[in-house]
Amino acid sequence: MSAPMFYVSPEQQVKDRAEFARAGIARGRSVIVQRYRDGILFVAENLSQSLHKVSEIYDRIGFAAVGRYNEFDNLRIAGIRHADIRGYAYDRRDVTGRMLANAYAQVLGTIFSAVAEKPYEVELAVAEVGPSPDQDQIFRLTFDGSIADERDFCVMGGAAEQISAALAETYTVASLPQALTTAVRALASDPGQDGPVGVEAIEAAVLDRDRRQTRKFARLSRAQLAAVLDPAPPGPTSPPARQPRRRAGTGTDQNGQHG
Repeated sequence: MSAPMFYVSPEQQVKDRAEFARAGIARGRSVIVQRYRDGILFVAENLSQSLHKVSEIYDRIGFAAVGRYNEFDNLRIAGIRHADIRGYAYDRRDVTGRMLANAYAQVLGTIFSAVAEKPYEVELAVAEVGPSPDQDQIFRLTFDGSIADERDFCVMGGAAEQISAALAETYTVASLPQALTTAVRALASDPGQDGPVGVEAIEAAVLDRDRRQTRKFARLSRAQLAAVLDPAPPGPTSPPARQPRRRAGTGTDQNGQHG
């Protein structure tokens, strides 16, 4: 006797797949991508020093993701190959953040629509730094292929809504140290956090517009993060130097040097 067949409406299938993907993304720690005065800053809560959530894609383009590492790393590698082929076949200037974001949207949308496949539990951000601040771009992509053009910042994964609300209260287009401090403080607003996020749990990188190299992506080391987020307390104040005692009735001190 054959097994009974159960009918599930297309609307319910889409709803179930979306809930499944959202639950997987929410289990990950948050990532913030935001504009600052000289480019774009990526800040992620990540204890691993080798499994990166923030990476370079091409000369002026960076990538950030939350969710299942194996899934978004496959997308990262595919994006690098796509950018390299296009830059080689045409021109490096033809590789843009918008082009990559559209390619990712098509891939994610196709996977989400394929009922026989599990939807990707990932959320992505593709950012491109321009020659001037008004040309900077941040694109956010969700698990179903939806794409949004974010103006100032975006927050993905974890308690994204709470962190985004906290960041919106204090966000300004500031210097890198100020932007980094603001982002890390916003990460600490996650209800699951017991306190401030330590330097050892932060992964950060920038797309620096003023960098002389063609490749504008640069990671921030733990030492650079500590210098901003956990500066060393000032040392004890040195006592004032003692002035040499002068002999009475002369114009010289005890060492014989003229005053």
